[in-house]
Amino acid sequence: MRIWDQPFVRSLAAFCLLMAIAAGITAVFYAFPLRSFTVSSGSMLPTMVAGDYFLVLRRYDTPTRGDLVTFSYPADPKIAFVARLIGMPGDRLQMINGLLHINKQPVKRAQVENFAGEGGQPVKQWSETLPNGVTHRTLDLIENGFYDNTQVYVVPDGHYFMMGDNRDNATDSRVKSRTVPRENLIGRVIFCLRSPCR
Repeated sequence: MRIWDQPFVRSLAAFCLLMAIAAGITAVFYAFPLRSFTVSSGSMLPTMVAGDYFLVLRRYDTPTRGDLVTFSYPADPKIAFVARLIGMPGDRLQMINGLLHINKQPVKRAQVENFAGEGGQPVKQWSETLPNGVTHRTLDLIENGFYDNTQVYVVPDGHYFMMGDNRDNATDSRVKSRTVPRENLIGRVIFCLRSPCR
């Protein structure tokens, strides 16, 4: 009987082949620069909706103002958040009467059609244009909300200031001045399954 005809050897060969295939799939997964996440809250409305799936490009060499970014939460790195990159290292940011100011300059914004909130309730919606020309929508749920008037936040070197587009319902860098270190950035959002994602 040839050695390959023995059941044990055949089983061992099949096992080794399966292990090699599994190792190859794992290597491709880790080498591929995309990672998927799920939106778990309404902090990024109207841009991203709770329950939506989105893809993140993990090779993120040049963070840019206005990017949608996934990052590990500084207070608990095991938790991944998604928010919009608003402040670059060295920037001074402040909310005054609900209007974002960057380096003492008010950000351009224009009121647009209301957003249909929970139960169809109309929510004030703005089109906001950042200094580099990136335009996105934000929501204003509450007049004179808790973070509509803030201190001046100075972004440290090697850190970024993140904000949710749903300005009155987002735990972002305005909370305890929690800027995000460069090493905590996971990647830039490049695709959402259902929401506009821009």
